[in-house]
Amino acid sequence: MSLPIHPPLMPMLAARVEALPPGDDWIFEPKWDGFRALVFRDGDEVFLQSRDGKPLARYFPDLLAPLAAQLPKRCVLDGEIVIATGDALDFDALQLRLHPAASRVQKLAAEMPASMVFFDVLALGDDDLRDEPFARRRARLEKLKLRPPLHVTPATRDRRVAEDWFERFEGAGFDGVVAKDAALVYQPNKRVMIKVKHTRDCDCVVVGFRWHKAVKGSVGSLLLGLYDDAGELHHVGVVASFSAQKRKELVKTLAPYRDPSHARMPGETSRWSTGKDVSWEPLNPELVVEVAYDHMQGDRFRHTAQFRRWRPDKSPRDCTFAQLEVVPPQELKAIFARDAAKRKRSSPATA
Repeated sequence: MSLPIHPPLMPMLAARVEALPPGDDWIFEPKWDGFRALVFRDGDEVFLQSRDGKPLARYFPDLLAPLAAQLPKRCVLDGEIVIATGDALDFDALQLRLHPAASRVQKLAAEMPASMVFFDVLALGDDDLRDEPFARRRARLEKLKLRPPLHVTPATRDRRVAEDWFERFEGAGFDGVVAKDAALVYQPNKRVMIKVKHTRDCDCVVVGFRWHKAVKGSVGSLLLGLYDDAGELHHVGVVASFSAQKRKELVKTLAPYRDPSHARMPGETSRWSTGKDVSWEPLNPELVVEVAYDHMQGDRFRHTAQFRRWRPDKSPRDCTFAQLEVVPPQELKAIFARDAAKRKRSSPATA
């Protein structure tokens, strides 16, 4: 490729904070829950790169033709690959795309086509734009004439609008809000943007644990469970945010709940865990922990939960799915009102 920027390029990252930052020099965007991707286009050649520098095109062949047809002849853009089913983003559908069989990927692409939402432009023609302030890059991005399945993410300088997005669009599968300094230059692999994500608390039963991979005799993570309406206990995620000292203390904390008659469990493997030891030690379901989580993916926590405190006052049987906050879905097209007005019949919900 004859571009001013060549792959692989690590994308600029965001640091998590508890609230939108103060001041008037911020540009806010919805935080998309998809696969981060960079697009490099040089004429007929299109390279789709993942966040960690790996090629993605084989998993999203349905995006290649639109990218080649709509993007400038020579460019580098930063964005997110998403799949919308019904009125919400579907991260499970994205994960299904990471399949080794090309025939399976093609079938899924036809059934649930992907979309790509762009939020930065890093190069146009011979111009490397990374040292330009974000406000200028954003202005260039907005000049691109894109149509579904390609989109430019909404953005605003109005804090009230950003707060409204944060509250209303969680049900559509958004992670929260990203804030970017208007003067921010593009800094690969550095956490210089800011993200505010949804967080809520939940009481869970500790059903098991995994040993730490590197530190012998220390706990690596706790396996969490919740009861359904029928009284069946389901694994919903893990909590792993412990200091080195806390990991050692957990060995003693968990000892009374270990049952020598229970064998070490093999654990579930996936395409990401191949070759890794995912076995775990079962515990009697008597210990309750309060954790913080951002949102659910199906019936499991989307990300690793954060330890809050032990709940000796809470009965394990009270740890049910009913305590989870349910946010009504919000149609994706609601944040694309401007695009919908232009195209009338086109919206991300149908992309």
